[in-house]
Amino acid sequence: MTDVNAKELLTATQKARLINFDAPIYGTFAEIGAGQEVAREFFHAGGASGTIAKSISAYDMVFSDAIYGKSPRYVSRERLNLMLDHEYGLLVERLSGTRGVRTNFFVFADTVATSNHQGTNEAHGWLGIRFQATPLGEPSEIVLHVRMWDKDTVLQQQALGIVGVNLIYGALYLRGDPRQLIESLRDNLGTDRIEVDMLRFSGHCFESVDNRLMSLHLVECKLTNAVMFGPQGEVLQPSEVLHKKAILVERGSFRPVTHVNVDMIACATAQFVQESPVKGKEVVVLMEITMNNLLSEGALDARDFLSRVDLLADIGFTVLISNYSEYYRLTSYFRRYTKEMIGVAIGINNLLEIFNEKYYENLEGGILESFGRLFRNAVKLYVYPMSSEAYDRYIVESNRTGASAKSATPNILITAKNVRVADHLASLYAHLLENRFIDSIVGFDPNILGIFSRDALKKIRDHDLLWENMVPQTIAAAIKSRGLFGHTSISSTATAIGVSEIGV
Repeated sequence: MTDVNAKELLTATQKARLINFDAPIYGTFAEIGAGQEVAREFFHAGGASGTIAKSISAYDMVFSDAIYGKSPRYVSRERLNLMLDHEYGLLVERLSGTRGVRTNFFVFADTVATSNHQGTNEAHGWLGIRFQATPLGEPSEIVLHVRMWDKDTVLQQQALGIVGVNLIYGALYLRGDPRQLIESLRDNLGTDRIEVDMLRFSGHCFESVDNRLMSLHLVECKLTNAVMFGPQGEVLQPSEVLHKKAILVERGSFRPVTHVNVDMIACATAQFVQESPVKGKEVVVLMEITMNNLLSEGALDARDFLSRVDLLADIGFTVLISNYSEYYRLTSYFRRYTKEMIGVAIGINNLLEIFNEKYYENLEGGILESFGRLFRNAVKLYVYPMSSEAYDRYIVESNRTGASAKSATPNILITAKNVRVADHLASLYAHLLENRFIDSIVGFDPNILGIFSRDALKKIRDHDLLWENMVPQTIAAAIKSRGLFGHTSISSTATAIGVSEIGV
Protein backbone atom coordinates (compact mmCIF):
# COMPACT_ATOMS: atom_id res chain seq x y z
CA MET A 1 0.00 0.00 0.00
CA THR A 2 1.35 3.41 -0.97
CA ASP A 3 2.33 5.75 1.87
CA VAL A 4 -0.13 8.63 1.68
CA ASN A 5 0.70 10.37 4.94
CA ALA A 6 2.39 13.35 3.29
CA LYS A 7 1.50 16.63 4.98
CA GLU A 8 1.39 18.76 1.84
CA LEU A 9 -1.85 19.11 -0.10
CA LEU A 10 -1.79 16.75 -3.06
CA THR A 11 -3.16 17.87 -6.39
CA ALA A 12 -5.84 15.81 -8.12
CA THR A 13 -3.21 14.53 -10.55
CA GLN A 14 -0.92 13.45 -7.71
CA LYS A 15 -3.78 11.66 -5.95
CA ALA A 16 -4.76 9.87 -9.16
CA ARG A 17 -1.15 8.83 -9.81
CA LEU A 18 -0.79 7.38 -6.30
CA ILE A 19 -3.92 5.31 -6.85
CA ASN A 20 -2.78 4.21 -10.32
CA PHE A 21 0.43 2.76 -8.92
CA ASP A 22 -1.22 1.10 -5.92
CA ALA A 23 -1.30 -2.44 -7.30
CA PRO A 24 -4.24 -4.01 -5.39
CA ILE A 25 -6.73 -1.29 -6.44
CA TYR A 26 -8.62 -2.03 -9.64
CA GLY A 27 -12.06 -1.11 -10.89
CA THR A 28 -14.60 0.58 -13.13
CA PHE A 29 -15.50 4.19 -13.88
CA ALA A 30 -19.08 4.78 -15.03
CA GLU A 31 -20.04 8.39 -15.73
CA ILE A 32 -23.14 9.96 -17.24
CA GLY A 33 -23.17 13.68 -18.03
CA ALA A 34 -20.37 16.28 -17.96
CA GLY A 35 -18.00 13.92 -19.80
CA GLN A 36 -15.78 11.30 -18.21
CA GLU A 37 -14.11 13.93 -16.08
CA VAL A 38 -13.03 11.71 -13.19
CA ALA A 39 -11.69 8.93 -15.41
CA ARG A 40 -9.87 11.57 -17.45
CA GLU A 41 -7.92 12.64 -14.35
CA PHE A 42 -6.67 9.06 -13.95
CA PHE A 43 -5.77 8.67 -17.62
CA HIS A 44 -3.98 12.02 -17.54
CA ALA A 45 -1.97 11.09 -14.41
CA GLY A 46 -0.34 8.11 -16.10
CA GLY A 47 -0.33 4.43 -15.21
CA ALA A 48 -4.10 4.18 -15.56
CA SER A 49 -3.88 0.61 -16.83
CA GLY A 50 -2.99 -0.43 -13.30
CA THR A 51 -6.26 0.98 -11.97
CA ILE A 52 -8.94 1.08 -14.66
CA ALA A 53 -10.60 -2.16 -15.71
CA LYS A 54 -13.26 -0.31 -17.68
CA SER A 55 -14.45 3.22 -18.33
CA ILE A 56 -17.98 3.69 -19.65
CA SER A 57 -20.23 6.63 -20.40
CA ALA A 58 -23.76 5.75 -21.54
CA TYR A 59 -24.98 9.22 -22.57
CA ASP A 60 -27.87 8.18 -24.75
CA MET A 61 -30.99 7.46 -22.68
CA VAL A 62 -31.84 4.34 -24.66
CA PHE A 63 -28.37 2.90 -24.06
CA SER A 64 -28.43 3.96 -20.42
CA ASP A 65 -31.82 2.37 -19.78
CA ALA A 66 -30.76 -0.81 -21.57
CA ILE A 67 -27.67 -1.11 -19.36
CA TYR A 68 -28.91 0.10 -15.99
CA GLY A 69 -32.70 -0.02 -16.17
CA LYS A 70 -35.14 2.86 -15.90
CA SER A 71 -35.34 5.39 -13.07
CA PRO A 72 -37.61 8.43 -12.57
CA ARG A 73 -34.79 10.91 -13.20
CA TYR A 74 -31.40 10.46 -14.82
CA VAL A 75 -29.58 12.70 -12.36
CA SER A 76 -30.79 11.05 -9.17
CA ARG A 77 -29.78 8.82 -6.32
CA GLU A 78 -31.86 6.01 -7.86
CA ARG A 79 -29.89 6.20 -11.10
CA LEU A 80 -26.58 6.25 -9.21
CA ASN A 81 -27.56 3.15 -7.21
CA LEU A 82 -28.51 1.31 -10.40
CA MET A 83 -25.13 2.16 -11.89
CA LEU A 84 -23.19 1.02 -8.81
CA ASP A 85 -25.19 -2.22 -8.56
CA HIS A 86 -24.75 -3.13 -12.21
CA GLU A 87 -21.09 -2.24 -12.59
CA TYR A 88 -19.96 -3.75 -9.29
CA GLY A 89 -21.78 -7.01 -9.98
CA LEU A 90 -20.25 -7.17 -13.45
CA LEU A 91 -16.76 -6.39 -12.17
CA VAL A 92 -16.81 -9.15 -9.55
CA GLU A 93 -18.45 -11.65 -11.90
CA ARG A 94 -15.85 -11.20 -14.65
CA LEU A 95 -12.65 -10.67 -12.68
CA SER A 96 -12.92 -12.31 -9.28
CA GLY A 97 -11.88 -15.69 -10.67
CA THR A 98 -8.65 -14.40 -12.20
CA ARG A 99 -7.54 -11.76 -9.70
CA GLY A 100 -10.02 -11.60 -6.82
CA VAL A 101 -7.62 -12.93 -4.18
CA ARG A 102 -5.10 -10.13 -4.86
CA THR A 103 -7.34 -7.23 -5.79
CA ASN A 104 -9.43 -4.64 -3.96
CA PHE A 105 -12.22 -4.02 -6.45
CA PHE A 106 -14.01 -0.69 -6.69
CA VAL A 107 -16.61 1.03 -8.83
CA PHE A 108 -16.85 4.80 -9.11
CA ALA A 109 -20.04 6.20 -10.68
CA ASP A 110 -21.54 9.61 -11.23
CA THR A 111 -24.58 11.03 -12.97
CA VAL A 112 -24.34 14.77 -13.54
CA ALA A 113 -26.03 17.75 -15.18
CA THR A 114 -23.92 20.81 -15.92
CA SER A 115 -25.47 24.15 -16.87
CA ASN A 116 -27.38 24.20 -20.14
CA HIS A 117 -26.79 26.88 -22.76
CA GLN A 118 -29.60 29.01 -21.35
CA GLY A 119 -28.33 28.66 -17.77
CA THR A 120 -31.83 27.76 -16.58
CA ASN A 121 -31.10 24.40 -14.96
CA GLU A 122 -29.40 23.31 -11.76
CA ALA A 123 -25.77 22.24 -12.11
CA HIS A 124 -25.56 19.25 -9.81
CA GLY A 125 -24.74 15.57 -9.62
CA TRP A 126 -24.66 12.33 -7.65
CA LEU A 127 -21.31 10.63 -7.05
CA GLY A 128 -20.59 7.31 -5.38
CA ILE A 129 -17.90 4.72 -4.81
CA ARG A 130 -18.38 1.09 -3.82
CA PHE A 131 -15.11 -0.56 -2.80
CA GLN A 132 -13.44 -3.48 -1.04
CA ALA A 133 -11.05 -2.73 1.80
CA THR A 134 -9.48 -6.18 1.40
CA PRO A 135 -9.49 -8.77 -1.39
CA LEU A 136 -12.71 -10.83 -1.41
CA GLY A 137 -14.10 -8.54 1.31
CA GLU A 138 -17.64 -7.21 1.54
CA PRO A 139 -17.94 -3.80 -0.11
CA SER A 140 -18.41 -0.46 1.61
CA GLU A 141 -19.91 2.60 -0.02
CA ILE A 142 -19.89 6.40 0.01
CA VAL A 143 -22.58 8.38 -1.81
CA LEU A 144 -22.80 12.16 -2.04
CA HIS A 145 -24.69 14.91 -3.83
CA VAL A 146 -22.88 17.98 -5.15
CA ARG A 147 -23.90 21.34 -6.51
CA MET A 148 -21.48 23.12 -8.84
CA TRP A 149 -21.26 26.89 -8.49
CA ASP A 150 -18.98 27.82 -11.40
CA LYS A 151 -20.84 29.74 -14.11
CA ASP A 152 -18.81 28.24 -16.93
CA THR A 153 -19.61 24.66 -17.98
CA VAL A 154 -15.96 23.78 -18.57
CA LEU A 155 -15.11 24.88 -15.03
CA GLN A 156 -18.00 22.82 -13.69
CA GLN A 157 -16.59 19.77 -15.47
CA GLN A 158 -13.16 20.48 -14.06
CA ALA A 159 -14.54 20.81 -10.52
CA LEU A 160 -16.44 17.57 -10.90
CA GLY A 161 -13.27 15.75 -11.94
CA ILE A 162 -11.40 17.07 -8.90
CA VAL A 163 -14.10 16.25 -6.35
CA GLY A 164 -14.45 12.77 -7.89
CA VAL A 165 -10.73 12.12 -7.43
CA ASN A 166 -10.95 13.46 -3.88
CA LEU A 167 -13.81 11.06 -3.14
CA ILE A 168 -11.96 8.02 -4.50
CA TYR A 169 -8.74 8.96 -2.72
CA GLY A 170 -10.60 9.56 0.53
CA ALA A 171 -12.44 6.24 0.35
CA LEU A 172 -9.21 4.32 -0.28
CA TYR A 173 -6.85 6.08 2.11
CA LEU A 174 -8.80 8.21 4.60
CA ARG A 175 -11.70 5.90 5.42
CA GLY A 176 -10.38 5.38 8.96
CA ASP A 177 -11.07 9.06 9.69
CA PRO A 178 -14.38 10.03 8.02
CA ARG A 179 -14.12 13.63 9.20
CA GLN A 180 -10.77 14.04 7.48
CA LEU A 181 -12.26 12.32 4.43
CA ILE A 182 -15.08 14.87 4.34
CA GLU A 183 -12.69 17.80 4.66
CA SER A 184 -10.55 16.40 1.83
CA LEU A 185 -13.47 16.67 -0.59
CA ARG A 186 -12.74 20.40 -0.90
CA ASP A 187 -9.03 19.89 -1.69
CA ASN A 188 -7.91 22.02 -4.66
CA LEU A 189 -11.44 23.47 -4.93
CA GLY A 190 -12.46 25.34 -1.79
CA THR A 191 -16.11 25.72 -0.93
CA ASP A 192 -16.97 28.45 -3.44
CA ARG A 193 -16.96 26.04 -6.39
CA ILE A 194 -18.51 22.87 -4.96
CA GLU A 195 -21.23 22.31 -2.36
CA VAL A 196 -21.76 18.86 -0.85
CA ASP A 197 -25.25 18.92 0.65
CA MET A 198 -25.76 15.20 1.26
CA LEU A 199 -23.38 12.39 2.16
CA ARG A 200 -23.91 8.81 3.32
CA PHE A 201 -21.43 6.17 4.46
CA SER A 202 -22.44 2.50 4.55
CA GLY A 203 -20.93 -0.96 4.72
CA HIS A 204 -18.34 -2.81 6.79
CA CYS A 205 -15.78 0.01 6.93
CA PHE A 206 -18.32 2.45 8.34
CA GLU A 207 -20.35 0.36 10.79
CA SER A 208 -19.54 2.74 13.65
CA VAL A 209 -20.19 5.92 11.63
CA ASP A 210 -23.30 7.98 12.41
CA ASN A 211 -24.28 9.64 9.13
CA ARG A 212 -26.07 12.44 10.96
CA LEU A 213 -22.82 13.52 12.62
CA MET A 214 -21.01 13.26 9.30
CA SER A 215 -23.67 15.44 7.68
CA LEU A 216 -23.31 17.97 10.46
CA HIS A 217 -19.59 18.03 9.76
CA LEU A 218 -20.39 19.12 6.20
CA VAL A 219 -21.90 22.27 7.71
CA GLU A 220 -19.06 22.70 10.21
CA CYS A 221 -16.41 22.69 7.47
CA LYS A 222 -18.58 24.87 5.22
CA LEU A 223 -19.07 22.34 2.43
CA THR A 224 -22.76 23.19 2.73
CA ASN A 225 -25.00 25.51 4.74
CA ALA A 226 -27.80 23.06 5.48
CA VAL A 227 -28.41 19.35 5.97
CA MET A 228 -31.64 17.46 6.53
CA PHE A 229 -32.78 14.37 8.46
CA GLY A 230 -36.00 12.40 8.12
CA PRO A 231 -38.41 11.08 10.76
CA GLN A 232 -36.50 7.78 10.85
CA GLY A 233 -33.23 9.63 11.41
CA GLU A 234 -32.11 9.07 7.83
CA VAL A 235 -30.00 11.61 5.97
CA LEU A 236 -32.04 13.35 3.24
CA GLN A 237 -31.03 15.30 0.15
CA PRO A 238 -32.78 18.69 0.44
CA SER A 239 -33.78 19.10 -3.22
CA GLU A 240 -35.50 15.70 -3.19
CA VAL A 241 -37.61 16.78 -0.20
CA LEU A 242 -38.27 20.43 -1.08
CA HIS A 243 -38.60 20.34 -4.87
CA LYS A 244 -41.70 22.34 -5.87
CA LYS A 245 -43.25 22.03 -2.38
CA ALA A 246 -44.85 24.63 -0.14
CA ILE A 247 -42.66 24.88 2.97
CA LEU A 248 -43.46 25.68 6.60
CA VAL A 249 -40.57 25.91 9.06
CA GLU A 250 -40.21 26.50 12.79
CA ARG A 251 -36.86 27.46 14.26
CA GLY A 252 -36.00 26.53 17.82
CA SER A 253 -33.48 25.02 20.22
CA PHE A 254 -35.74 22.00 20.90
CA ARG A 255 -33.65 21.29 23.97
CA PRO A 256 -35.98 19.59 24.72
CA VAL A 257 -39.08 19.72 22.49
CA THR A 258 -41.90 21.29 24.51
CA HIS A 259 -45.68 21.53 24.25
CA VAL A 260 -45.20 25.06 22.89
CA ASN A 261 -42.97 23.86 20.04
CA VAL A 262 -45.54 21.28 18.99
CA ASP A 263 -48.55 23.57 19.43
CA MET A 264 -46.87 26.36 17.47
CA ILE A 265 -46.18 24.23 14.41
CA ALA A 266 -49.56 22.49 14.59
CA CYS A 267 -51.48 25.78 14.70
CA ALA A 268 -49.30 27.38 12.02
CA THR A 269 -49.79 24.35 9.78
CA ALA A 270 -53.56 24.57 10.15
CA GLN A 271 -53.44 28.20 8.96
CA PHE A 272 -50.79 27.66 6.31
CA VAL A 273 -52.70 24.95 4.43
CA GLN A 274 -55.71 27.27 4.20
CA GLU A 275 -53.76 29.97 2.36
CA SER A 276 -54.99 30.33 -1.22
CA PRO A 277 -51.54 29.67 -2.80
CA VAL A 278 -51.13 26.52 -0.68
CA LYS A 279 -54.51 24.83 -1.07
CA GLY A 280 -54.12 21.58 -2.94
CA LYS A 281 -50.32 21.77 -2.85
CA GLU A 282 -47.96 19.33 -1.17
CA VAL A 283 -46.58 20.82 2.05
CA VAL A 284 -43.26 20.08 3.77
CA VAL A 285 -43.08 20.90 7.49
CA LEU A 286 -39.61 21.37 8.95
CA MET A 287 -38.15 21.91 12.41
CA GLU A 288 -34.92 23.89 12.06
CA ILE A 289 -31.94 24.26 14.40
CA THR A 290 -29.16 26.71 13.56
CA MET A 291 -25.47 25.96 14.00
CA ASN A 292 -25.29 29.04 16.25
CA ASN A 293 -27.74 27.33 18.58
CA LEU A 294 -25.82 24.05 18.53
CA LEU A 295 -22.62 25.94 19.35
CA SER A 296 -24.19 28.25 21.95
CA GLU A 297 -22.26 26.60 24.78
CA GLY A 298 -18.94 26.42 22.95
CA ALA A 299 -17.78 23.23 21.24
CA LEU A 300 -20.35 21.05 19.54
CA ASP A 301 -21.78 18.37 21.82
CA ALA A 302 -22.51 15.40 19.54
CA ARG A 303 -24.73 13.64 22.08
CA ASP A 304 -26.76 16.78 22.68
CA PHE A 305 -27.19 17.28 18.91
CA LEU A 306 -28.31 13.68 18.36
CA SER A 307 -30.70 13.93 21.31
CA ARG A 308 -32.52 16.86 19.72
CA VAL A 309 -32.70 15.26 16.28
CA ASP A 310 -33.87 11.94 17.73
CA LEU A 311 -36.61 13.53 19.83
CA LEU A 312 -37.97 15.48 16.89
CA ALA A 313 -37.87 12.30 14.81
CA ASP A 314 -39.74 10.45 17.59
CA ILE A 315 -42.75 12.69 17.02
CA GLY A 316 -42.52 12.52 13.24
CA PHE A 317 -40.70 15.70 12.21
CA THR A 318 -38.17 16.31 9.47
CA VAL A 319 -35.20 18.28 10.84
CA LEU A 320 -33.10 20.91 9.09
CA ILE A 321 -29.72 21.98 10.49
CA SER A 322 -28.62 25.25 8.90
CA ASN A 323 -25.94 27.87 9.01
CA TYR A 324 -28.47 30.63 8.24
CA SER A 325 -28.74 32.89 11.28
CA GLU A 326 -30.91 35.43 9.46
CA TYR A 327 -34.37 34.39 8.33
CA TYR A 328 -33.99 36.08 4.94
CA ARG A 329 -31.04 33.79 4.20
CA LEU A 330 -33.09 30.76 5.20
CA THR A 331 -35.98 31.64 2.90
CA SER A 332 -33.52 32.39 0.07
CA TYR A 333 -32.15 28.89 0.55
CA PHE A 334 -35.65 27.43 0.16
CA ARG A 335 -36.09 29.44 -3.03
CA ARG A 336 -33.44 27.27 -4.68
CA TYR A 337 -35.93 24.44 -4.69
CA THR A 338 -39.43 25.89 -4.86
CA LYS A 339 -41.53 28.80 -6.07
CA GLU A 340 -44.40 27.85 -3.77
CA MET A 341 -45.38 29.75 -0.61
CA ILE A 342 -43.06 29.67 2.41
CA GLY A 343 -44.32 30.03 5.97
CA VAL A 344 -42.21 30.68 9.07
CA ALA A 345 -43.64 29.93 12.53
CA ILE A 346 -42.03 32.07 15.24
CA GLY A 347 -42.58 33.32 18.76
CA ILE A 348 -42.86 36.94 19.88
CA ASN A 349 -39.21 36.92 20.98
CA ASN A 350 -38.04 35.83 17.52
CA LEU A 351 -40.27 38.45 15.92
CA LEU A 352 -38.61 41.18 17.96
CA GLU A 353 -35.18 39.85 17.02
CA ILE A 354 -36.12 40.08 13.33
CA PHE A 355 -36.78 43.80 13.95
CA ASN A 356 -33.41 44.25 15.65
CA GLU A 357 -31.35 46.36 13.26
CA LYS A 358 -27.98 45.22 14.59
CA TYR A 359 -28.31 42.00 12.60
CA TYR A 360 -28.36 43.87 9.29
CA GLU A 361 -25.37 46.19 9.67
CA ASN A 362 -23.55 44.20 6.98
CA LEU A 363 -26.27 44.95 4.44
CA GLU A 364 -25.99 48.15 2.44
CA GLY A 365 -29.75 48.62 2.64
CA GLY A 366 -29.96 47.61 6.31
CA ILE A 367 -33.25 46.29 7.65
CA LEU A 368 -35.17 47.39 4.56
CA GLU A 369 -32.95 45.26 2.34
CA SER A 370 -33.31 42.29 4.67
CA PHE A 371 -37.11 42.60 4.66
CA GLY A 372 -37.12 42.96 0.89
CA ARG A 373 -35.29 39.64 0.68
CA LEU A 374 -37.35 37.98 3.39
CA PHE A 375 -40.86 38.84 2.25
CA ARG A 376 -40.51 38.67 -1.53
CA ASN A 377 -42.12 35.81 -3.40
CA ALA A 378 -44.88 34.73 -1.02
CA VAL A 379 -43.26 34.47 2.41
CA LYS A 380 -45.33 34.86 5.57
CA LEU A 381 -44.57 34.89 9.30
CA TYR A 382 -46.98 33.15 11.67
CA VAL A 383 -46.48 34.57 15.16
CA TYR A 384 -47.25 32.54 18.31
CA PRO A 385 -48.45 34.64 21.28
CA MET A 386 -46.70 35.12 24.61
CA SER A 387 -48.08 35.82 28.06
CA SER A 388 -47.37 39.28 29.45
CA GLU A 389 -45.36 37.73 32.31
CA ALA A 390 -43.18 35.78 29.89
CA TYR A 391 -42.86 38.87 27.68
CA ASP A 392 -41.70 40.99 30.60
CA ARG A 393 -39.18 38.31 31.51
CA TYR A 394 -37.85 38.26 27.95
CA ILE A 395 -37.48 42.06 27.90
CA VAL A 396 -35.51 42.01 31.15
CA GLU A 397 -33.28 39.09 30.18
CA SER A 398 -32.51 40.50 26.73
CA ASN A 399 -31.89 44.02 28.11
CA ARG A 400 -34.29 45.52 25.60
CA THR A 401 -35.41 49.08 26.20
CA GLY A 402 -37.46 51.79 24.55
CA ALA A 403 -40.43 50.87 22.39
CA SER A 404 -40.17 47.20 23.33
CA ALA A 405 -40.36 47.97 27.05
CA LYS A 406 -42.31 45.89 29.54
CA SER A 407 -46.02 45.47 28.97
CA ALA A 408 -48.15 48.16 30.54
CA THR A 409 -51.07 45.85 31.25
CA PRO A 410 -50.60 42.59 33.17
CA ASN A 411 -52.40 39.35 32.34
CA ILE A 412 -52.84 40.05 28.65
CA LEU A 413 -51.54 38.14 25.66
CA ILE A 414 -48.80 39.71 23.58
CA THR A 415 -49.60 38.92 19.96
CA ALA A 416 -48.50 40.04 16.52
CA LYS A 417 -51.25 42.64 16.66
CA ASN A 418 -50.24 44.42 19.86
CA VAL A 419 -46.50 43.81 20.22
CA ARG A 420 -44.42 46.98 20.23
CA VAL A 421 -41.37 47.48 18.04
CA ALA A 422 -39.04 50.48 17.99
CA ASP A 423 -40.92 53.72 17.21
CA HIS A 424 -39.07 54.42 13.96
CA LEU A 425 -39.99 50.91 12.70
CA ALA A 426 -43.64 51.03 13.79
CA SER A 427 -44.93 52.17 10.40
CA LEU A 428 -42.95 49.47 8.62
CA TYR A 429 -44.37 46.87 11.01
CA ALA A 430 -47.91 48.17 10.50
CA HIS A 431 -47.46 47.87 6.72
CA LEU A 432 -46.34 44.24 6.99
CA LEU A 433 -49.17 43.43 9.39
CA GLU A 434 -51.85 45.14 7.30
CA ASN A 435 -50.72 43.36 4.13
CA ARG A 436 -50.63 40.00 5.92
CA PHE A 437 -46.93 39.37 5.58
CA ILE A 438 -47.20 38.85 9.34
CA ASP A 439 -50.14 37.08 10.94
CA SER A 440 -51.15 36.01 14.45
CA ILE A 441 -51.38 32.31 15.17
CA VAL A 442 -54.85 31.33 16.40
CA GLY A 443 -56.27 28.20 17.98
CA PHE A 444 -53.36 27.88 20.41
CA ASP A 445 -53.50 26.32 23.88
CA PRO A 446 -53.51 29.24 26.39
CA ASN A 447 -52.48 26.93 29.24
CA ILE A 448 -48.97 26.30 27.93
CA LEU A 449 -47.79 29.79 27.00
CA GLY A 450 -45.38 29.98 29.95
CA ILE A 451 -43.33 26.98 28.85
CA PHE A 452 -39.79 27.49 27.58
CA SER A 453 -37.23 24.86 26.56
CA ARG A 454 -34.53 26.40 28.73
CA ASP A 455 -36.74 26.08 31.81
CA ALA A 456 -37.56 22.46 31.01
CA LEU A 457 -33.85 21.75 30.57
CA LYS A 458 -33.01 23.31 33.92
CA LYS A 459 -35.71 21.31 35.67
CA ILE A 460 -34.42 18.09 34.10
CA ARG A 461 -30.93 18.81 35.41
CA ASP A 462 -32.27 19.90 38.81
CA HIS A 463 -34.30 16.65 39.10
CA ASP A 464 -37.50 18.69 39.26
CA LEU A 465 -40.19 16.33 37.99
CA LEU A 466 -42.37 19.23 36.85
CA TRP A 467 -40.42 19.16 33.57
CA GLU A 468 -42.54 16.19 32.53
CA ASN A 469 -45.58 18.49 32.35
CA MET A 470 -43.74 20.76 29.92
CA VAL A 471 -43.11 18.25 27.13
CA PRO A 472 -45.23 15.75 25.15
CA GLN A 473 -45.59 12.36 26.83
CA THR A 474 -43.60 10.63 24.09
CA ILE A 475 -40.74 13.06 24.60
CA ALA A 476 -40.77 12.62 28.38
CA ALA A 477 -40.61 8.84 28.03
CA ALA A 478 -37.69 9.08 25.59
CA ILE A 479 -35.74 11.49 27.80
CA LYS A 480 -36.13 9.19 30.80
CA SER A 481 -35.38 5.94 28.98
CA ARG A 482 -32.31 7.31 27.19
CA GLY A 483 -31.01 9.53 29.98
CA LEU A 484 -31.00 12.63 27.78
CA PHE A 485 -30.07 16.21 28.74
CA GLY A 486 -28.54 15.08 32.03
CA HIS A 487 -31.60 13.18 33.21
CA THR A 488 -31.05 10.57 35.89
CA SER A 489 -33.66 8.35 37.52
CA ILE A 490 -34.46 9.49 41.03
CA SER A 491 -37.30 9.08 43.51
CA SER A 492 -40.07 11.63 43.27
CA THR A 493 -39.34 12.48 46.90
CA ALA A 494 -36.17 14.13 45.69
CA THR A 495 -38.10 16.61 43.62
CA ALA A 496 -37.24 20.22 44.28
CA ILE A 497 -39.77 21.76 46.69
CA GLY A 498 -41.60 25.03 46.31
CA VAL A 499 -41.97 25.24 42.53
CA SER A 500 -45.65 25.54 41.68
CA GLU A 501 -45.78 27.18 38.25
CA ILE A 502 -44.69 25.62 34.99
CA GLY A 503 -41.89 27.36 33.14
CA VAL A 504 -42.22 30.86 34.58
